[in-house]
Parts: sequence; C-alpha cells; structure tokens
Amino acid sequence: MFARIAATRGADLIRVGIALLAVFAFALSYDALRQMAVAIHIRGLLTYVFPLVIDGFIAVGVGALLMLHTAPWYSRLYVWLLVGAATVTSIWANAVHAVRLNQQAPHGDGLRLDDVTVGALSAIAPLALAGAVHLYIVVHQHPSALRPVNVAQCSADVAPDATEAADGTQSSTEPQDREPSEISSGRLALARTAPRGREGRASRRHIEATFRGAGLTIGRTEAEKLKDILQEELDEVASQQQRELGTASVSAA
Repeated sequence: MFARIAATRGADLIRVGIALLAVFAFALSYDALRQMAVAIHIRGLLTYVFPLVIDGFIAVGVGALLMLHTAPWYSRLYVWLLVGAATVTSIWANAVHAVRLNQQAPHGDGLRLDDVTVGALSAIAPLALAGAVHLYIVVHQHPSALRPVNVAQCSADVAPDATEAADGTQSSTEPQDREPSEISSGRLALARTAPRGREGRASRRHIEATFRGAGLTIGRTEAEKLKDILQEELDEVASQQQRELGTASVSAA
C-alpha cells in the first residue's frame, strides 16, 4: 500500500516538475523575445504577443507531432519543418539578444564570457521549452508507464495455470490461452507496461516478452486480446486529445 502511494506521488511530482520546467523556460525565452520585438520596432502591447507567436507555435507543434504519429510521413515531415523553423527562429533570436547585450556590457572585474558561449547558453531556454512540452505529452499519453503494477496480483492471476500444470491438465510446452472475459485487471496492468511497437502501437510480441520477463506464462490468443484492448485505449486517448486540441483552437480563434 505504501509503495503504491509513494509511486503515485512520484508520478505526480514528475508531472509537476515537467510543468515548472516548461514555465521557467518559457519565461526566460519570453523576456529575450520581447526585447527583440522592441528592437525590430513592434509597437505597444504587441511586443508582448510576439514571443507567444514563436514559442507558442513550438509548444503546439510538438503536440501536433505526437498526435500525428500514425499519419503519413509527408504530413509529419511538413509539421517537423514548421516546428524546426520556429525552434531555430527562437534559438537565433535568443542568441542574438544575448550576444548584443554581451557586446554592449561594460568591461569590469566580474566574470565575462565570450560571444559564442553567451549565444550557446541563451539557446537552452527555447530548447528546454520544446523538450518539456514533449515530455509532458509523452507522459500523458502513456500513463501506465508511471502507474504502479500490483506484482502480487499478477502472480496470483497465473497461479491457476501453475496448478493445472502440476495436475497434468496443461501442456508443458504451450501455455493455456485465457478467454477474453477471464483476463484480469492485474494481467492487463502488466501488459500496459510493455514497450510500444512501430509507430507507437500496441505490440503482441512486446506483451509476450514482458510476461516472460516477469516469469509468467501467456498464450498467443490472450496476448492478441491484450494487444487489442491496449490499442483501443491508445486510440481513445489520441481521439480525446485531438478533440481537446480542436476545442482549444476554436476557443483561441
């Protein structure tokens, strides 16, 4: 019980840490981009909007890339090009801002860095923003990776199979397949920890390997059924996120 509570709190702390990292990175990049907006003669309150156009596009673009992981390659390439252009623009603007201020700073007794070092360090903020958004969406899409697995229940689920094997009712070479209605929550939870296959889809082979790695037996039929259940969950999550993104876009418009 205490282990499950600790694992749940740890997962929540990871999410909070990622969110704080994104906020701090955005604030650092926002300050530099707003000063660049003033330098290129954007007037008034519009200087506060300019950073949102660049860094906001990076955040939305990273989310779109993850949602389009099953889309045709040319669609994903188009989004990659847009996100890459926005990221390069943000890095370039942050670097130019830092280098120019470094050149204008008076020489003193304190630490002074060369322009290359200043420009490279200033690129950390936009890169951290894109990385934090990517991490948060990945964690949100795969909550089972942070969900504690009840190993005792998984072992109990396979106990009947072991008993049948001792009585000679089960073949020693091929595990007995369970009916879909008999798949327990413990075995489903263990299947959720299996790595994803190609294009982020559920993989029967990976599910079987996960069970064998835990010292449990699983048949082909049960593994196939577990794969179908997990894929339905992944499709539902992707559909929900697409609806949320569409609602957010309509609200922003």
